[in-house]
Amino acid sequence: MMRTATIRIRKESRASFADLRKQFLDTWDSGQYKGEFLEFESPSALFRTITPKRWDLIEALQSLGPVSIRALARTLARDVKRVHEDIQALIEVGLVEKNPEGKIFVPYEEIRADFVIHAAA
Repeated sequence: MMRTATIRIRKESRASFADLRKQFLDTWDSGQYKGEFLEFESPSALFRTITPKRWDLIEALQSLGPVSIRALARTLARDVKRVHEDIQALIEVGLVEKNPEGKIFVPYEEIRADFVIHAAA
């Protein structure tokens, strides 16, 4: 099974809770994996959390597979402390995980972004 993550920007509302409920029920009824969703309340929250350097980390981890933070920092020619800070932020939102050996990895083969910006009425 290929794991996928979809990053969405949605202000919390009844509509988003209704969407989550519908997705859960659809998955439950079909028994089919539909992917996972990581939600942010605004574009600024998304870009504050997933900075360009953190996108670089995600891409590198997808290529490298499970690796130590030190090895990742060496690969990207970055400071270990800063890479560690970035990895912690990505673990908190669920884009990076640690395996039992303590190596970090991206558990998704595919990461999508899904958001719509509406003009103010």
